Amino acid sequence: MGGNMDELARVVRQTNAWACYDCGKCTATCPVARVGGGLSPRRQILGAVTGRPVAGSDGSLATCLTCGLCDERCPAKVRFTDLVLELRRLQGAAASEPECPHGGALQSMMRMQARGTTTQQRLGWLEPHHRVEPTSGAVFLWTGCTPYYDAFFPELGAATLGGTRAAVEVLNALGVEPVVSAEERCCGHDLLWNGDVSSFEALARHNLELVRSSGAEILVTPCAECLRTWRLDYPRHAQGELPRTVHLTELVAERLGELPLQGGGERRVTYQDPCRLGRHLGVFDAPRRVLEAVPGLHLEEMRRTGRRAQCCAGGTWSSCDRYAKAVQVDRLKEARATGAEVMVTACPKCQIHFLCAMKDPKLGDEIRIELRDVAELLAASLGSEGKGSDGH
Repeated sequence: MGGNMDELARVVRQTNAWACYDCGKCTATCPVARVGGGLSPRRQILGAVTGRPVAGSDGSLATCLTCGLCDERCPAKVRFTDLVLELRRLQGAAASEPECPHGGALQSMMRMQARGTTTQQRLGWLEPHHRVEPTSGAVFLWTGCTPYYDAFFPELGAATLGGTRAAVEVLNALGVEPVVSAEERCCGHDLLWNGDVSSFEALARHNLELVRSSGAEILVTPCAECLRTWRLDYPRHAQGELPRTVHLTELVAERLGELPLQGGGERRVTYQDPCRLGRHLGVFDAPRRVLEAVPGLHLEEMRRTGRRAQCCAGGTWSSCDRYAKAVQVDRLKEARATGAEVMVTACPKCQIHFLCAMKDPKLGDEIRIELRDVAELLAASLGSEGKGSDGH
């Protein structure tokens, strides 16, 4: 563990870890612990408080999903998720390198962007009917890493760019021609949460300047993790005031009356609360208001929903093992139990991780369900005046 005892003591005070009752509710709540993954938030807290933090050698620090469920249950208001972030920062990037192969590949891509030595071609997904601005405008659409995800996971049939394209179409239907920049880089969320603070800061500086120079008053994104990064982590690095940052569903919920929603038949859907959008940022109502406004859609809630919702076990590509899969399978069974035909989410990573779990040939139809981004359902329900002249 890097750093010194004074720094560790500061982290303990900052996260309220000193107030731990040692009651074990955090460990009893933890999705990884519940499937036998060996993670003990209580043990991590005790180690930090006593000055003997549990290193990543046993995998426990790396396997934390940082989903925030333990924060919800803690009677002493210990912010364990923040504690994990700080412990990983003190541990350093090298010691918390992701074990899953695709996690390492994606983080290498993020570090390349942080160095700024490569030229991206990240706008090939735009369609001719999309109305966007290249450099300046009042609204900046932050697309995140979806231009890369689909290329990384072809075997899963990942189509996260569908939600990004749909976001443009929904904004266009609201009369907004957003800035979509070829110079956007990864927000750095995963690097920050895995301890690579220097790379995160390099990305933050670039992205903050990019958005500032666009003159945008609002930054909107369909990605829960990007929103969390912009809203909670970037302000510490910003020079001056940031634009208002919102999830696409928050903006749409404010302007529902302006969308020509027509629906497309009767469908039952269930909604997966992304951890970053829900417990981290407190955005629960906006996605549901949007779904309930679409004619023909019927929202069926899962048993654990809102602040109690089960994680997709994706986190920061830091852990991809049988315990993460067990968490995903459990959640997919819960979604199927609602009788819904479609599982809707508001974060592209949720789609990827649930798609991965559904590839298990032994489970088959028991956990299989259609996955869609909330923006896709919105775009599909737009009237002809809300779409391009070719009807897309």
